Amino acid sequence: MPTIMYTVRPGDTLWNIAKRYNTTVNDIARYNGIANPDELEVGQMLRIFVPEEPSMPEVPEWYVTREGDSLYSIAKRFGTTVDELVALNNIRNPDLILPRRALRIRP
Repeated sequence: MPTIMYTVRPGDTLWNIAKRYNTTVNDIARYNGIANPDELEVGQMLRIFVPEEPSMPEVPEWYVTREGDSLYSIAKRFGTTVDELVALNNIRNPDLILPRRALRIRP
């Protein structure tokens, strides 16, 4: 069974990670020695056994920005580029991203 290493991101739960990789919360917790599945830390590395190669989650059409977001982090998260986000959203200053702004991620 293939193994991947997954880095916990803000907003992640074991449930949504397990769903993404077609496994269970119990399996992820057991493989990683997690006693309390509700206590994940951003940046924590998880070993996940997957039944097959994971498919990329569907990229949403829109994303609402949050405090601390940058175009670089958003582009990296959704497999696109800063230039593409700038073009799709007519952004004049790519260094100024305000929270709660709806950004188009894909055409």
